Amino acid sequence: MMSVTRINEFLAAEGKAEELFTFLKSLMSYISSSDGCESCEVLQSNDNEHIFVVIEKWNSEHSHKQSIENYPKEKMAAAMPLIGAPPKGSFYHS
Repeated sequence: MMSVTRINEFLAAEGKAEELFTFLKSLMSYISSSDGCESCEVLQSNDNEHIFVVIEKWNSEHSHKQSIENYPKEKMAAAMPLIGAPPKGSFYHS
């Protein structure tokens, strides 16, 4: 089976870039330990401190979806005020 890469883009709400970066970095241990995750990294744009990408490698799209479903909803809800626009994300393969 071919692995897939998930690239998610987040835009921080005004004045919330540092808090969002901290939150996204805190997700790394959860994502990395999820079944099917091969790697995960969080990057902040050099050109705009309010833009972040999370790059995840998974053994399948299904594993990624399971990881999201299993993440505590209240933790995600608490982070929503840090996000300035709906996150964008897509799967890619090589």
